[in-house]
Amino acid sequence: MATLDSTQDEKSRTRAFMTLLAEGLALPQATLERVELAGSGDLPSVFAVSDFAAAAVGCASAAMLELLETRFGVVPCACVDRRLASLWFGMTLRPEGWTLPPMWDPIAGNYATRDGWIRLHTNAPHHRDAALGVLRVRADKAAVADAVRRWDAEALETAIVENKGCAAAMRSIDAWKQHPQGRVVATQPSFAIGRTGAAADSTWTPAIERPLQGLRVLDLTRVLAGPVATRFLAAFGADVLRIDPPDWDEPGVIPEVTLGKRCARLDLRQPAARSTFTDLLRNADVLVHGYRRDALENLGFGAEARCALRPGLIDVSLDAYGWEGPWRNRRGFDSLVQMSAGIADAGMRIWRRQEPTPLPVQALDHATGYMLAAAVLHGLAQRATQERGFEARTSLAHAAQALLDGPQAQHTAPFVPPTDAEWSSALEDTDFGPARRLKPPVTVDGTPLRWDRPAARLGSSPPAWSA
Repeated sequence: MATLDSTQDEKSRTRAFMTLLAEGLALPQATLERVELAGSGDLPSVFAVSDFAAAAVGCASAAMLELLETRFGVVPCACVDRRLASLWFGMTLRPEGWTLPPMWDPIAGNYATRDGWIRLHTNAPHHRDAALGVLRVRADKAAVADAVRRWDAEALETAIVENKGCAAAMRSIDAWKQHPQGRVVATQPSFAIGRTGAAADSTWTPAIERPLQGLRVLDLTRVLAGPVATRFLAAFGADVLRIDPPDWDEPGVIPEVTLGKRCARLDLRQPAARSTFTDLLRNADVLVHGYRRDALENLGFGAEARCALRPGLIDVSLDAYGWEGPWRNRRGFDSLVQMSAGIADAGMRIWRRQEPTPLPVQALDHATGYMLAAAVLHGLAQRATQERGFEARTSLAHAAQALLDGPQAQHTAPFVPPTDAEWSSALEDTDFGPARRLKPPVTVDGTPLRWDRPAARLGSSPPAWSA
């Protein structure tokens, strides 16, 4: 963990994080400097989470500035509100007269093992079944805890992963540095970048006040990073079409992340659905996906097929642990990567807690989401000048690496909930009930953030582009 002078203020730390995060995309330093920073306040953590949050939002904003300059010849500025950026790393929705579903399955959580700790991620029914199948217990928290105590952490992690479940043993930062996957991540750039063949024509005709109006974004992502990315793109007018399998749901976050989007369902195992998806992809400008490395390939939509179907596609993707190394195909989520990479262990040790102490928000997910959005916008700027397709790939583990490598600061003050002034005065008529949304975390000169659609249920729209 790098350490900077303790007198360094929060803006300097945020600038340092912005430079670190932007390196993988080679965003111009002059553009980064046109992002102003305002506001104050910190999320409680042993890490500089609020600096990290403001920096990630700042990088996405800088990429929008780059696109505006490339397409319109203007040189605008942006201003990131540190406090609002931190809040947008949590929940941005306040229901009016209804209640959000629980974020976590009752079995999900941290459990003591014979030699340490492990986290089980069981929000998806098949992931819960995989963990319970290994432990040979029913879906009862006490029974699971008793069974877990009879295992060593890494042995149980391996058994659950091999059973197609999701789990992560808690490791220290030093142990992650020595781990084969940790070593791979540490030696890679934060993004793998590629350029593909000549771009085909697009129906996208941007205007400076709504620069992404008409941009067709095909969203194949789940909780939480990918949906954060496409939510940011929707704020500038992008036509985001999210595609989910027939049986997928994530009720605790759908009202949070479907803002500005249309949501459809397709079973890509079926020939008719693959035909529909092929047509959607042929007419897309951007594809954002979070499938494991081999999943789209197995469905007939590998990288070469995507390039052939849509020349000039902006193809941006993420996974949990990186695109190379022994864990390149491992399922994972923010809470698991925090356990693997030493973040939860550091919180426990530094604050002398009795159990894993993760970040106060799922900051790896959110930071990765804003960086994915930055990659899309940077790719669009590149395509405008080079007339070629653009590919970019990153991972939650790379976000963890940036947090560990960046400036460090502890904040112990309790979290201050959003004030009435930080909520939008407008009522959002979501599919779940009326709600208020936090004010946007950034302002861009001449280009307001505005979502044209309220949050929607999965499967509420047909799998087709807007007319």
